[in-house]
Amino acid sequence: MNSEKRLTLYELNSLVREVLECEMPGEYWVEAELSDCKESRGHCYLELIQKDERNATPIARASARCWASKWMLIRPYFERTTGQQLHAGMKVLLKVYAQFHEAYGFSWIVTDIDPTYTLGDMARKRQEIIRQLKEEGVFDLQKGLQLPLFCQRIAVISSETAAGYGDFRNQLTDNPYGFQFQIQLFPAIMQGEEVEQSIINALEHIYNHQLSVASHQFDAVVIIRGGGATSDMSGFDTLALAENVANFPLPIITGIGHDRDESILDMVSHTRVKTPTAAAAFLIDHLRTVMDILDDSQEQIVRLAQQKLAYYKSQFDTIAELLPRLYSNVKVRQEARLDHLNSRLAHHAQQKVVHYQLSVVNLENRLPILLDRRLMTEKHRLQLVEEKAKSLDPTLLLTRGYSITLKDGKSIRDARQLHTGDEIETRLANGTVHSTVK
Repeated sequence: MNSEKRLTLYELNSLVREVLECEMPGEYWVEAELSDCKESRGHCYLELIQKDERNATPIARASARCWASKWMLIRPYFERTTGQQLHAGMKVLLKVYAQFHEAYGFSWIVTDIDPTYTLGDMARKRQEIIRQLKEEGVFDLQKGLQLPLFCQRIAVISSETAAGYGDFRNQLTDNPYGFQFQIQLFPAIMQGEEVEQSIINALEHIYNHQLSVASHQFDAVVIIRGGGATSDMSGFDTLALAENVANFPLPIITGIGHDRDESILDMVSHTRVKTPTAAAAFLIDHLRTVMDILDDSQEQIVRLAQQKLAYYKSQFDTIAELLPRLYSNVKVRQEARLDHLNSRLAHHAQQKVVHYQLSVVNLENRLPILLDRRLMTEKHRLQLVEEKAKSLDPTLLLTRGYSITLKDGKSIRDARQLHTGDEIETRLANGTVHSTVK
């Protein structure tokens, strides 16, 4: 061990630097994903990562740097081309060379970034999100919502200090038609990595407000962003935000100031406009259109009413002219009808009188015969009753040897009805016997 040559750390690192400079003198295009990106003193420091495609486990890591002299040229071109800033999670194609410094260690030095590669990856991710939204059946849900005719109660999601929010509010307040809008702000972060969750939280607050304040329901939601960098739009191209907007029960209007392309948020919203002032103009124009429709309808109603009134007045005048003649004709017809009815009534009455006179004559002729028959019938019936009464006369029984015993004028049929000392009367065929019971 003591005979072998010893190296200091600086000598060893110098040897590594020399080997790298000899063995890897050129530049290389490398595909990687950014796990971190930050600027300091004009330089850009990147953390690169590669993940396993099957389980997203990191299988390679490295640090990279882009010095200010290069970064000041690369950054504007990249952001202008992609519309995005470099951020964590972005796929990039970097042109690098290896550098090893005795004091600071190994690093890849970035000399160029290909924005077309990032655009392709961004487009792929966007298409994947759009495909998933369509498979879930929510991509066009907002388009099926009906914007209320009187869309005046507006929930706004924006940064409270954003100039775009102030412009939006002023344009609605000072509209030339004097329309009244009720605006309530639900503050949210509109740029940076917190955009997605901040807007989702604001949508949740609006939904809870709808449930709790029934008398102050909103008609629509407006998401606006003014004054932010056009390169900081990645927060509006996420699946979670798109799902929340697509499934929201109120129409959502977006005006996030992104002229070059539509974000996924724009695609799934009910209506997409370019700027906050355009969103205000859209709401004003919508209400103006409704008012124009109402004015046209009012004019049409008045016109139709006037036409109807003129028609009915003409009908009334015609009837008024015809009424006397019609009355005269009706009167003549009714009088003729009454005369005819009177003639028929008199003739009918006369026929009835003749009929009843004939009936009376017939009855007069039949009455003596009917009376004789009735008298003979009643005489025969009296004879029968007389014979029956004679057969029931008690005096006939007395002539046959029977007697009748009376007490106090009542006949006695049972000896137990009599008591000692009672006076009784016995009637015979000839005479009466008075007795006393002993």
